[in-house]
Amino acid sequence: MGKIKSKLVKRTADTLIKKGIEFTESFERNKKILGNTMPSRKLRNQIAGFISRIKTQEKENQAKIEKSLTASSKSEAR
Repeated sequence: MGKIKSKLVKRTADTLIKKGIEFTESFERNKKILGNTMPSRKLRNQIAGFISRIKTQEKENQAKIEKSLTASSKSEAR
């Protein structure tokens, strides 16, 4: 079980994602993208980790959707 993220971390991560900044699934890369713009190193790391988790979940959900679409199209072809 992981730690619960504060509203500040979640809200900031959502705002940054909506701005169109290209984050990845890599924590280290996200940390470098955020750079020194955050008020503290701890907050930067929390936001980078949370964004990494969001991106990983989005990729897994997209894969599930594509898999279900291909399965349904195969069943319709029969």
